[in-house]
Amino acid sequence: MADLKHPYFPVDAVIPGYLPNSTPVAELIVTFGAIVGAVIGLTLWQTTRTAKPVRPIDKFAAAWFALCSFLHIAFEGYYLVYRYQLPGMSTLFAQLWKEYTLSDSRYLTHDIFTVSVETITCLAWGPLSFLAVVGILRDWHSRHVVQVIVCTAHVYGVALYYLTNWNESRVHGVAYSRPETVYFWIYYVGFNLPWAIVPLARIFTSGLCGKLARLVTAKVTSMCSFTLKPRPNKAYSTPPGSCALPPSPLSL
Repeated sequence: MADLKHPYFPVDAVIPGYLPNSTPVAELIVTFGAIVGAVIGLTLWQTTRTAKPVRPIDKFAAAWFALCSFLHIAFEGYYLVYRYQLPGMSTLFAQLWKEYTLSDSRYLTHDIFTVSVETITCLAWGPLSFLAVVGILRDWHSRHVVQVIVCTAHVYGVALYYLTNWNESRVHGVAYSRPETVYFWIYYVGFNLPWAIVPLARIFTSGLCGKLARLVTAKVTSMCSFTLKPRPNKAYSTPPGSCALPPSPLSL
C-alpha cells in the first residue's frame, strides 16, 4: 500500500518515499535568497563594465533575465533531473521544492502538464533568458527580439499554470494546494505572479514592441530595397574597313 503520510493535497496523492524537510523554512529561504542575490548582484556589476553605458531600465532587465536564467536552468532543471527521487532527498534545492510543492503537489506526482512546461522552460526559456542578458550587456539590436519572445512565453506559461489548476478545482473538485494562506496566496499566487507582471510591464512600458517593429522593418527594407540602374548601352563598333551601318533603333 502506498504511503500517504505526507502533508500535500489532495490527501490521497501517491508520493512514495517522502521524507519531511530537516531544515527550517527560514533557513532555506535565507540561503536561497543569498544565492539569488549573488546572481543579481553579479549581473548588475557586469552592467557597470560595458563599453556603452547601460540605462537603468536595461540594468533592471539584465538582472531580471539573469534571475530567470538561473531559476529556469539550475533550479527547475534540478527538479527535472531528480523529480522521482525528490520526495526523499534533503539537499537545499530538494527541500525548497518540497516546501514550495505544499502549494502545488503536481510537481511531486509527476503531472504531465507540469513536467512538460518545466521541460520547455528549462531547455528553451532558460538559455534564451541568458542570451537576453548577453544581448543587453553587448548592446545587440537583436536583444529586443529575444526579450519579446521570452516575455511572451512567461506570460503564456503563467496563464496556463494558473488556469489548469483552476479548472481542475472548478470542474473536478481537485485541490493541489493546501488551504493555508501562506501556501496558496504567497507560494502559489505570489511567487508566480511576477512572471506575468514584469514581462507585461517590460513589453509595454519599455517600448519593446516598437523597437521590435522598427528592427524588423529595417531588416525587411534592407533586404528588399534595390537601385534601378539604366540598361548599359553597348558601344557599337565595326571591324576595320567595314561600311556596315549601326542597327536601327527599332531593332533594339
